[in-house]
Amino acid sequence: MRRLRAYAGHWALLLILTLVAGLLAAGLPRLANEFTDRGLQGDVTRLPHTVRDVSYRAAPELKTQPSTALAQLPTVESRLPAPLRALVEDRWASGQVGPLGLSATGPGMFAQACTPQPQIRTQTGTEQAVRLAEGRLPRSGQMVETVLSRDAATTAQLRVGDTLTVAGATGTVLVRVVGVFDPVDAAAPFWDDQRLESVTCPRPDEGMTFRLTLLTDAAGLKLATRTAPAAYAWRFRINAQRLRASDIPELTAALVAARRTPPLPGTLLETGLDGTLTTFDQKLRGARATLAIVQSGLLSTLAGLVVLAALLLVDRRRQEFALLRARGSTATRVGLRTLAETLLVAPAGVLGGWAIALLLPGRPDAGENVLLLALLFFATLTGPVLAARARSAPGRARLRPSARRITAEVFLVVVAVLGVVLVRRRGLSGTVDPYLVLVPVLLAAGAALVAVRLLPWPLRQIGRLAARARGALPFLSLARAGRGAAVTIGPLAVLVVAIATGVFTGAVSETVSGARDQATDQEIAADAEVTGFGFAPSTTGLLTAVPGVTAAAPMLIGSGVPLTAASGRRTQAQLLIVDGAAADEVMSRSGVGVRLPSALSATASGGPVPVVVSPDVAAEVGAGGVIVVQGQRYDFRVAAVQSAMPGLGVSVRRFVAVPWRALPVPASQPLVPTRYLVAAGSFDKAALLRAADTGQREYYLGLLQRTINADATAVSDAQLPRRATATTWQEYRRSLEDSGANAVLSFTFTAGAAGAAALALLAVGLTVLADAPGRGRTLSRLRTMGLSLRQGRRLLIYELVPLIGVALVAGGLVGVFLPRLIGPALGLDAFTAGLPAGTRVGPWLPAAALLLVAAALATAVVVENLINRRMRLGDVLRLGEEN
Repeated sequence: MRRLRAYAGHWALLLILTLVAGLLAAGLPRLANEFTDRGLQGDVTRLPHTVRDVSYRAAPELKTQPSTALAQLPTVESRLPAPLRALVEDRWASGQVGPLGLSATGPGMFAQACTPQPQIRTQTGTEQAVRLAEGRLPRSGQMVETVLSRDAATTAQLRVGDTLTVAGATGTVLVRVVGVFDPVDAAAPFWDDQRLESVTCPRPDEGMTFRLTLLTDAAGLKLATRTAPAAYAWRFRINAQRLRASDIPELTAALVAARRTPPLPGTLLETGLDGTLTTFDQKLRGARATLAIVQSGLLSTLAGLVVLAALLLVDRRRQEFALLRARGSTATRVGLRTLAETLLVAPAGVLGGWAIALLLPGRPDAGENVLLLALLFFATLTGPVLAARARSAPGRARLRPSARRITAEVFLVVVAVLGVVLVRRRGLSGTVDPYLVLVPVLLAAGAALVAVRLLPWPLRQIGRLAARARGALPFLSLARAGRGAAVTIGPLAVLVVAIATGVFTGAVSETVSGARDQATDQEIAADAEVTGFGFAPSTTGLLTAVPGVTAAAPMLIGSGVPLTAASGRRTQAQLLIVDGAAADEVMSRSGVGVRLPSALSATASGGPVPVVVSPDVAAEVGAGGVIVVQGQRYDFRVAAVQSAMPGLGVSVRRFVAVPWRALPVPASQPLVPTRYLVAAGSFDKAALLRAADTGQREYYLGLLQRTINADATAVSDAQLPRRATATTWQEYRRSLEDSGANAVLSFTFTAGAAGAAALALLAVGLTVLADAPGRGRTLSRLRTMGLSLRQGRRLLIYELVPLIGVALVAGGLVGVFLPRLIGPALGLDAFTAGLPAGTRVGPWLPAAALLLVAAALATAVVVENLINRRMRLGDVLRLGEEN
């Protein structure tokens, strides 16, 4: 304990480093797992019930009584494979007749030409889910008795006591309304399959109607089977809050097993949960690989700092150890003496960091205990091993390194290069391999070794030039740096690893962000995109009349357009007809980073229409052929081949783009836009949609007058087959970040950048602290020669500039090139809407580098001042106070 008190500052430093290491080893994965689990739960919560729920549906051939089918719900649930069964929070069994093949007549809206589509349904839990507002619950006997929600009854204009005649393929049945209810919870998943839903009337001029659910009991459903067979389903709601990302493999396997072996004969599993889990897991693998690299970089930096702190302690106690050796102690006894002290500090630090990590939200990582144990042994044994190997006096740096050291350094570089090859072959998005995860650290350490070997020569040359200058400070500082006072492999390696980790994190963040911007440009290609069923030619003027909108360009999107090559080969591709000149103007005003090929701005010339096709289509159609648009055949020639087309989306791989003005369409059958690209600043989205629907109503009115009802004078919004929708560039860009796995990636970027910067500054402080005695002696001598306090600070800054500059260059280069070297192995394409994630470096990097240099130098000056005050050099040399 006396020795601990004598070197309290050094042991406190080791305690803090081990505390941070333990917190980082246990806390970082826990927080990442918390973000992962929350993200998975959020993704599943947002899913529609048809995807989230696990449902078994009986085949139409299944013949069973409704009461029997409903009673089989516990049996079906008990046969769900684990862990699926434990995740069920609610369950329902239902039977339904219709709506396909059913029609109804009666009062209210059932007396009109376009009647609502009825579906007769019974479902377990109805009594608990409804609150009667009028009438009673069904007790079917000779007639089907049903109840309606208040909204459905109001919309259908039905009241208690009304009777409907429901007809199907096999007969008719009378249905009486005996009650009206309000849902206890209108947003409950109980109502997912029976909400009011708009559907199209059989005749387009009659507009839209809705699907109406008539709730009955089991006896009523049995009577309803006179009209059509009943379809049965057993639906299970998965509790999203119980999901954990670590359970994805087992849960996916359980869903596969549930699909292969249904609980009842003749039933089929219906769910999209397995696809959602697979997609999430693919994204999560890339995020975990990036997190593993960042964590390995930060922990390696901390390990280097622990070594530097141990070296500092050994250097301060070198005389003590030499005295012990002179009195007969062996190297082992010196090491055990130091181990006795270290055992009181290092384990406490690691366990303290682990204890703090326990307070953080999130579940522990699978390898947490192993990593903590490795850190504990490393932090505990580093100091004793270095103390046992300590010599009585610090050795002089060799002018030429030994063959053994050169061999070790070459071996390290070879191992790093081989690791890069293995990473590119095997990838990191699968099982995380410790060796492959440490490849970036090995590359950074190799870069530091190369820098140490190359740096002395340019420093000596610069020192010679500084010797000729008037001031002595640059010469003195470069002379010390050239002799290795500050630029040694230990501090430099730690700094390079920290800076490489931070720059790598920033480069990956910029890469993902840039790829998302590019994907958004490709998908939206303007400030906003308006989509609908069809627009009149006047829609362009209607859209540009909206305040804030400056330009609009029409587009026609079609799927499966027939193409016939000159050789006679037939194929299909997605069709895009666009006014290239107008679209380019919109894209230019919107500031997006994509443009259309010049061929799409062509006008009619009487010859084959110039088109732009994807590589796959080009390989099939050759130089040209015939395309069918709106039933008309046009000769075309391939003017350009392009792998992607703005406005079609990133996922489209087969397309043909046709210039709007070059297509000689007949006047009786003009092209009908289905999409508009809009350039706008600040605009009202609702006003834009109103203008778009006005253009749709004008087009649909003309269509009705030509085909069905020549006397039609107006079209309501309810008659439109599809209301217009609008997606802005910002909305789509935000949607790319609105995923659970993306939260883990964002957390990784933040932790990596902040942690690397903090550890880099700590490494600079340790470097200053390690050379404090030698620098103190130098300053003492120089102060007697008239060196001022300000000049002493400048001497320190000049001396550290080579270290920081070399570390910044070496670490920056490693960090910038790492995404290019191992980026494809991270699986980051899952975060960029399928667009390949290239390597990008943001313009912020030079500014961040200058900020880091300034912070490092400021840290060095602060540490130096604290050391000088503690050593009291001015009092010892009787220099007095200086300003």
